[in-house]
Amino acid sequence: MANAGSGSLATILFLFVFPAALHKGAAQEPVVSQNLVTDNVSVVEGEMAIISCRVKDNDDSVIQLLNPNRQTIYFRDMRPLKDARFQLVNFSDNELRVSLSNVSLSDEGRYVCQLYTDPPQEAYADITVLIPPGDPIIEARDEVLSEGNETEMTCTAMSSKPAAAIRWMKGDKELPGKPKVELTYDKMYTVSSRLTFTVSKEDDGVPVVCIVDHPAVKGFQAQKYLEVQYKPEVKIVVEFPQGLTREGENLELTCQAKGKPQPQRVNWLKVDDDVPSHAVITGSDLYIENLNKSYNGTYRCVAANAVGESYDDYILYVYDAPTTTPIPTTATTTTTIITTTTISYPEANQESISSKKPKHAQDPKLDSNQR
Repeated sequence: MANAGSGSLATILFLFVFPAALHKGAAQEPVVSQNLVTDNVSVVEGEMAIISCRVKDNDDSVIQLLNPNRQTIYFRDMRPLKDARFQLVNFSDNELRVSLSNVSLSDEGRYVCQLYTDPPQEAYADITVLIPPGDPIIEARDEVLSEGNETEMTCTAMSSKPAAAIRWMKGDKELPGKPKVELTYDKMYTVSSRLTFTVSKEDDGVPVVCIVDHPAVKGFQAQKYLEVQYKPEVKIVVEFPQGLTREGENLELTCQAKGKPQPQRVNWLKVDDDVPSHAVITGSDLYIENLNKSYNGTYRCVAANAVGESYDDYILYVYDAPTTTPIPTTATTTTTIITTTTISYPEANQESISSKKPKHAQDPKLDSNQR
């Protein structure tokens, strides 16, 4: 019995001493380029983390992985820890790779890669657990706005780790908000941002977007469309005539008005005078027949809604009626053309021609008695 007890004790002592013997044995030889490396890990709560302990030029030294409490998770390819969420992914002389599934906030901390050399080498992998925020919520002070008024919106992203960042966009333009960060009792962060801005009529129907930036999520946002009321925009259009307004012609004007809410009616008036008595006003149209210069002046179209009143002016100037130009008379002149013809005779015929002349023409020297 004594011998058997001594044998069991020797076996137990051997099991505990053997790693140390390996450790001492490794110390007797120089360690050459045994670099132990690992990586920090960020993982979203509920997902899987991978821890990798890597060795360059290993000399058969033992690799093990410890948790933040320095409990052995894996010793070579054996798992002493009973947490089944840890599983061996790869084991070789140069790597020990372990997965941790369904990560929770309690798993966060510093994990230790340990290599049995002399002295022992350690590398540290920090696991950071990311918790995404809840859906962002936009709250608006005003549901319906009037142009020129100031409004305020607040966007909140709750219970995240780390704290989220909030950005604002109005259409394609980024606007600055005022952030506020609160640390809750469960070590989570609630972030809110307040946005203040003045609206114009161009903002009607434009989306205001709250964008939440967080490493655990992408494209996280909420939006709200603006509803902006504005006073009418008024424009007078000349339907007739297309050119100058002249005496005796007719004039037709149309008043175009657009606003939010839409104006129900428009009013025509003449500035500093009355509208001509025979002018016809039908809805948004003004019609005046047989213009004369007494109608000259400024005609105004006025439109109003709950937000305000606007107008547009048309200045009428009546020109003289076109005059009739008489048709010009055309005079016809007859011209008589006299043509003179000169005939030349050859020299040989000069004598015969001379012989045909009257006698008194042949010798001018003869006196009157000789004739």
